[in-house]
Amino acid sequence: MRPDRLAAVAALLILGACASTPKTLQVRVPVPARNVAPAEPVPTAPPPTAPPPGEVLAEGFSDLPGWPQEDHAGALRAFLQTCMAARDADMAVVCRRAGTMIDPDEVHARAFFEDNFRPERLSGEGLLTAYFAPEYEARTAPDEDFFAPVRPRPADLMIRDGQAWKSGANGTLTPYPDRAAIEAQPSADALAWMRPEDLFFLQVQGSGVLTYEDGRREKVLYAGNNGQAFVGIAAPMRRQGLLPENGTSGEAIRAWLSAHRGPEAEAVMRLNPRYAFFRTTPDDGIAPLGAAGLPLPSGRAIAVDPRHHGYGELIWIDADAPNLSGAFPAYQRLVSTLDTGGAIKGEIRADLYLGQGAAAGLEAGRVRHVLRMHKLVPRP
Repeated sequence: MRPDRLAAVAALLILGACASTPKTLQVRVPVPARNVAPAEPVPTAPPPTAPPPGEVLAEGFSDLPGWPQEDHAGALRAFLQTCMAARDADMAVVCRRAGTMIDPDEVHARAFFEDNFRPERLSGEGLLTAYFAPEYEARTAPDEDFFAPVRPRPADLMIRDGQAWKSGANGTLTPYPDRAAIEAQPSADALAWMRPEDLFFLQVQGSGVLTYEDGRREKVLYAGNNGQAFVGIAAPMRRQGLLPENGTSGEAIRAWLSAHRGPEAEAVMRLNPRYAFFRTTPDDGIAPLGAAGLPLPSGRAIAVDPRHHGYGELIWIDADAPNLSGAFPAYQRLVSTLDTGGAIKGEIRADLYLGQGAAAGLEAGRVRHVLRMHKLVPRP
């Protein structure tokens, strides 16, 4: 389960995207000449208005931008791995039906979706970002470069009514400290030691793989956070002139933090008061689990706001107009809602999981696209 995005570098880059508002049609009525009766005003149609937020618009598969170019067979394979996450009875029937298909080709996979679902456009536009499972170097003891501790979940961290508290003597509770206060505390129980900028990105992503100097690999998994609000650092870095307007990709932020390691980088990272804790397990090679409890298929899973979407929903994403240099121009594909994160808020908001490793991280750090979402609803 991701803590903040736990947005990928993506969560670091969070900016709201808003739907455009139709312009009001204005009609110019000429001033009548003296002693001449004014003409009757010509009726005009009211300007088109956008559907209210939350409204769904029925449509056909021909209305889905990019649907003919989709890898339907690949989408069906991912659907078979994830459809059991849904709690909808109709979706369960379709899931079982998909399980009876034996190695479907492209034609039969496309027909399966079109026969068993109907698309509905969710009104409005929002934001698509992306995240990944990072792989970082780590050390078993601190040194000149690897001095940031990977901290386990503290014994005094308590969650009550959705809030994080620090338990004290006589049962007293106080809000859990922020990043700066936690980093000032001793770390004798550190699970590993990392470069500080790598640890910061790991906390945003929520999980990853650590490789030690002896070649040993270990999974590091999210174990909780301090309950503070997540704050992306891209916007303040732009405002302070540390990075250019379209230059706040993940790799650009990480490179700046690395080049300014020390008090300067610490001051920037501490703008985000949220702090994540971890646990470690042997690396089993299995993809990380999302909040739905299933491994995340690369490129076919999104994190969403659970107040607006249930797990296991099938969504067609249509995203374009990136505002970061080097980004792919568009993302159009079928995905499942399998994860969530503290920085993923709103109905038209998604964080696309792009896989594991450096290449996935490079791509994820450049995703900040205008998003439209189409929900595929099972036919009764």
